[in-house]
Amino acid sequence: MSPLSRLIALPIRAYRIVLSPWIGFNCRYQPTCSAYALEALETHGALRGGALAFWRILRCNPWGGCGYDPVPPKPDPKH
Repeated sequence: MSPLSRLIALPIRAYRIVLSPWIGFNCRYQPTCSAYALEALETHGALRGGALAFWRILRCNPWGGCGYDPVPPKPDPKH
């Protein structure tokens, strides 16, 4: 994980430790939005992973979807 990705992941990790237990575990998706964000940052880096995480958070609303929504795999550089 790049240093920028680690920096972006800090508030997500803090949310998981401090706020998530108080708010409750009510995510509409599996994996949860915070787990998705951390995996996206690790897999795709700060820019693309951050954008994927931001898009996921925007979709996590009463009118959005629900269910299993994994992080897309990293594109194959050969194609």
